[in-house]
Amino acid sequence: MEVVILCGGKGTRLSEETVTRPKPMVEIGGKPILWHIMKHYSNYGYKKFVLALGYKANYIKEYFYNLRISGSDFTIKMDPDASPVFYNLLPESDWEITFVDTGEDTLKGARVKKIEKHIQSDNFLLTYGDGISDVDISKLVDFHLKNKKIATVTAVHPPSRFGEMELDGEVVVNFQEKPQMASGYINGGFFVFNKQIMNYLSVDEDCDLEFGALQQISEEKQLQAFIHNDFWQCMDNVRERDYLDNLVKKNKAPWLNNKNVL
Repeated sequence: MEVVILCGGKGTRLSEETVTRPKPMVEIGGKPILWHIMKHYSNYGYKKFVLALGYKANYIKEYFYNLRISGSDFTIKMDPDASPVFYNLLPESDWEITFVDTGEDTLKGARVKKIEKHIQSDNFLLTYGDGISDVDISKLVDFHLKNKKIATVTAVHPPSRFGEMELDGEVVVNFQEKPQMASGYINGGFFVFNKQIMNYLSVDEDCDLEFGALQQISEEKQLQAFIHNDFWQCMDNVRERDYLDNLVKKNKAPWLNNKNVL
């Protein structure tokens, strides 16, 4: 299956970063969050990516185009017909990435429709370029195929906006910076779609995904929820960026330390 990642938004709530680069390229632990998302999928064997680009699309194209050079030792001959000789194999060397500029002001539904020709499989994966999770992709795909619905969405508990303290009298016995809420689910992204989803979309810029196709599909009982009660975090502001950054730097990032992957 192809993995479609929506990378076109302007990320205005993270304007400290996105004035110079698109939101999926904001770094956590020294690498763009987009790389972390792709790494998570690739750990489960899904290495064929389609990036739906928009705002500052060239930034993303140039990063991956230059990644072989910036991450490798190599020899070049100044003959323009000679190809470089690379000496080390990058961890991303088996990734295949298709870059599609879907327009700067295009809504998500239209972005998905515009990449339709690059989807060869009957079902495909899709997520947003600004959220990360330790969701088990293999179980997610199996769940989707078993239920035979048009769409499967990962349902997650949103993190609390505030820290949480557990008290024993006046003594704090447990302190959590961003605990998951115990009840209630939200759309966590990490979708699996049958290609039939394209019948609910158009290339019109104002074609949305959530407030359009997914609403219609849910009314038709064709939207299944895959429950994920473990780690999930979006990156909408500086505080959330710093939280994710610290998880990586402290080697506590659940999506990188998940022992259930390949």
